[in-house]
Amino acid sequence: MKKTLFDKVWDSHVVRSIENGPDVLFIDRHMVHEVTSPVAFLGLKNRGAKVLYPERTFATADHNTPTINQHLPVADPLSANQLKALEENATAHGISYWGLGHEKNGIVHVVGPEYGITQPGATIVCGDSHTSTHGAFGAIAFGIGTSEVEMVLTTQCIMQPKPKKMVIRVNGSLQNGVTPKDVALYIISKLSTSGATGYFVEYAGNVFSEMSMEGRMTVCNLSIEMGARGGMMAPDEKTFEYIKDREFTPKGASWDKAMAYWNTLYTEEGASFDKVYEFDGSDIEPMITYGTNPGMGMGISKDIPLATDLEGGVATYQKSLAYMNYNEGDTMIGKSIDYVFLGSCTNGRIEDFRAFASIVKGRKKADHVTAWLVPGSHQVEKAIKDEGILEILEAAGFTLREPGCSACLAMNDDKIPAGKYAVSTSNRNFEGRQGPGSRTLLASPLVAAAAAVTGQVTDPRTLLQ
Repeated sequence: MKKTLFDKVWDSHVVRSIENGPDVLFIDRHMVHEVTSPVAFLGLKNRGAKVLYPERTFATADHNTPTINQHLPVADPLSANQLKALEENATAHGISYWGLGHEKNGIVHVVGPEYGITQPGATIVCGDSHTSTHGAFGAIAFGIGTSEVEMVLTTQCIMQPKPKKMVIRVNGSLQNGVTPKDVALYIISKLSTSGATGYFVEYAGNVFSEMSMEGRMTVCNLSIEMGARGGMMAPDEKTFEYIKDREFTPKGASWDKAMAYWNTLYTEEGASFDKVYEFDGSDIEPMITYGTNPGMGMGISKDIPLATDLEGGVATYQKSLAYMNYNEGDTMIGKSIDYVFLGSCTNGRIEDFRAFASIVKGRKKADHVTAWLVPGSHQVEKAIKDEGILEILEAAGFTLREPGCSACLAMNDDKIPAGKYAVSTSNRNFEGRQGPGSRTLLASPLVAAAAAVTGQVTDPRTLLQ
């Protein structure tokens, strides 16, 4: 029987199959952070258990970290306690720990690939839903709950039912100004936030093969926003070139052995999927969300849809628009905005800052806009400075913050005030996601940059050189 990429990786990690039940799956890499791990480590302590493979576990602080004055004590007591607990637990169990002030510190799904922890054909879990990011490397990666974190810490395995398989093919040529973020938001707008529930998605087609690794990470990151268990892409020369010589990747003969396996990681001709979607890349334009879930998105030049033109509950749709203070049929172009957030595990990499700078270069930040530009790691921060991007940003009136999850999820000091509008390059626009009462418009770094310099929702294609 012909196998898909997903089948090959999943099946090779099954320790035991339980009849009419889940598979026991071996986990190659376990990423932990300060939010979902404390209770799991407490469970170990109460049972007198130890971490089975500490060398396969990697800890970094990101969700609760401040993005200014990181050299000072963390002011919020809850955040400070969680950060302290992560450090103590990692030290007690011999786990690599990258806390505030450490050169490797950053967002868990940014630093994993940067240091070669993320590798093709691996199984990767983390107590964070956007673990799907790592699927860009041909890995099976997904988020897990606190009790599952404890299970992986103690057994290096997890019990999971095997998801169904979906392939999403996007072929054709992308328009100018269309980024990987736009491709992902377009797909979610077509499938809805539950359209891939129960499935693991493989992305295929020339649009994805032509993307950079950072673009692929953005797409896989957003797989969870359409309900998928995760998303992945077949590794290729771009993948191998990206990870080669990174700290945790194989070296010498071990690299050659790994490559022999990695080159087998593709979906075989004739392999079957449970569901197939195909889209034309030329139909995609820069995207923007207008509602309170990532599926409520549209091309930036379009008007907000009428409830009668959509499937689903009219009352729920109208409630969402009421929260945003928008109306059916409104155009998004020209809507005033208050905040811009560039960052998160979705768009906090160096290519995202390059894109943002390409718009703001030679322009000025709108006076009434507050902009939070937050690199995903110290590596990204260094590249921003080394490439001269910082000078461009500062000349345009922006300041650079320190690495962290920042305004993605309102678990730190970077919260959007109630009633204010934020164009955000993050991954979720739920009610209150970026702060109680905040209103979030998900978009690409280009759309965010255009909003930052104009003070309103603006088609970035009108500003591109």
